[in-house]
Amino acid sequence: MNQDKNEPKPAILLRDTMTGDKRAFTPMRKTIFGKPVVHMYHCGPTVYNYIHIGNLRAFFLADSLRRMFEANGYKVKQVMNVTDVGLLESDNAEDKMTLALKREGKPLTLDAMRELADFYTEAFLKDLAALNIKTPHILPKASDHIKEDITIVRKLEKKGLTYVIPDGVYFDTEKAGDYGKLGHVPDIANDQSRIGMNTDKKNPRDFALWKSNSDLGWESPWGKGFPGWHIECSAMSMKYLGETFDIHTGGIDLIPVHHNNEIAQSEHATGHPFVRYWLHNAFVNVGDSKMAKSAGNYISVSTLLEKGFSAMDYRYFLLGARYSTPLNFTWEALEAARNAYKRLNAAVCDLPWKDADGNGHAGKPNEEYWNRALAAMSDDLDTPRVLALQWEILKDTSLSPADKKATILKIDELLGLAKADDDNGVKAEIPADVLAIVEERVKARAAKDWQKSDALRDEVSAKGFTVKDGPDGQKVEKL
Repeated sequence: MNQDKNEPKPAILLRDTMTGDKRAFTPMRKTIFGKPVVHMYHCGPTVYNYIHIGNLRAFFLADSLRRMFEANGYKVKQVMNVTDVGLLESDNAEDKMTLALKREGKPLTLDAMRELADFYTEAFLKDLAALNIKTPHILPKASDHIKEDITIVRKLEKKGLTYVIPDGVYFDTEKAGDYGKLGHVPDIANDQSRIGMNTDKKNPRDFALWKSNSDLGWESPWGKGFPGWHIECSAMSMKYLGETFDIHTGGIDLIPVHHNNEIAQSEHATGHPFVRYWLHNAFVNVGDSKMAKSAGNYISVSTLLEKGFSAMDYRYFLLGARYSTPLNFTWEALEAARNAYKRLNAAVCDLPWKDADGNGHAGKPNEEYWNRALAAMSDDLDTPRVLALQWEILKDTSLSPADKKATILKIDELLGLAKADDDNGVKAEIPADVLAIVEERVKARAAKDWQKSDALRDEVSAKGFTVKDGPDGQKVEKL
């Protein structure tokens, strides 16, 4: 079903972290090839280990945004970085990539770091695929953008916004009068910051733009070393999306330091606003604390599989709450999500693709339900409301069985639950030649030609499918 070009789209409302309010979205670039355009950047993984399912919520948010915009007719340009070098969250601690090399007994070289990163990047992409998260259009790696990092630092240096101490080049936050404006945290205390204390710094909140390392790294105007963690996201986002772009997302833990640092260095380097809308997902908690590798309470996708769950069970679990609402993970909650997901799939699979009305009319998505689903998704990604609509449709006696199926699968473009290659997912559409035989069988049964009906059933079986008769018509499934 294609929405009429003249039919008004629902207003897109997004809760912007910068203002704290829900704001109507207007794109920066109006159209490309007749379509409105949205440019989005998402803070991606640091590929030093397998990610956990708490991390996945940030990428689920990115996927939900993309599905919503595409359903509203937008052309989406989606960028997600891969941090594979120089993650320096603390002034005094070793970066995670270096620690990972030591953990796995690999040499401390850039080649070994890239090899390690490539392995865990591939694992990350497999996790995205398992959760039916669309791969971003551009996945830049930090190690490929050192030149862009240096260019931004040089701009800041020329404007007098940096200073050099023995361990690197730092951004002078005192000279950025609006520092900390995202999330309204102008005074970031030491115990709130992952920057840590370095007695050589002018201010505890000043952050590294370039970290010196005489043994490992890249050459720069300030000597050999690594880019700071924050500069990498500024460099990659602006290279692919421009100095100002529409949407930037990440977890709420990135607001106080990482994202405020991105804003400060980007806007002072370019003289332009950096991002127009900021969206942040809440934590997935285990007990009273967020899921984290450092806390030892993290759960990977492989852990889900070992316990008999699927990644799609977890996707259903995430859909049950708005992205900005904290979620408490328990195995009991995941089991409840799995059971509900199985019931939904079974109900949809039991619906026929075509109605048994003598003509075998294919089901059509119901416009009213689709408009309600799109409006809910456009209202700051209200996935619980969209999910509830699926169940409402199943109970709606005014819709034919085939129309129910078509409507639910259309709305699933917003939810992303159906996967043709997933045994737990809604099955893919039956091939046209099989449907043609099924249509003939509908007519044979209407004419009470039982011999022909049985023969046509055998033809369907020969093509690898089975057909079952029920009160709602014929049900076709793959053998």
